[in-house]
Amino acid sequence: MKSSAADIERFAEEHRLSGAVRHGNTLYLAGQVADDSSLDTEGQTTDILHQIDAILAEAGTDKTRLLSVQIFMTDITEIDAVNRAWDAWLDHDHKPARATVEARLVNPDWSVEITAVAAI
Repeated sequence: MKSSAADIERFAEEHRLSGAVRHGNTLYLAGQVADDSSLDTEGQTTDILHQIDAILAEAGTDKTRLLSVQIFMTDITEIDAVNRAWDAWLDHDHKPARATVEARLVNPDWSVEITAVAAI
């Protein structure tokens, strides 16, 4: 479901947040986590990247228009698992700026959370 207020459009609204917010020609994605937290780190990352594809498509854009991505991991030693999923998904001709940090996430079953900013 989408809602808008003048020049702001919200996508995938939930109780406390919107999955993404468009302002002008910029789309801001909330932190995305895996639907299936029983997956390993690579599986969770793949799940999240597919969710990002869906949100971008709903907003009328795609991963080639990503400007920046932030990846939060509960265990930075799992970076190779994240990078395997990332490298399989990434459009290598349109790489966004990226930061990866280790952090505690709200749900201890989540190993990865990803947020992004994209151009529309």
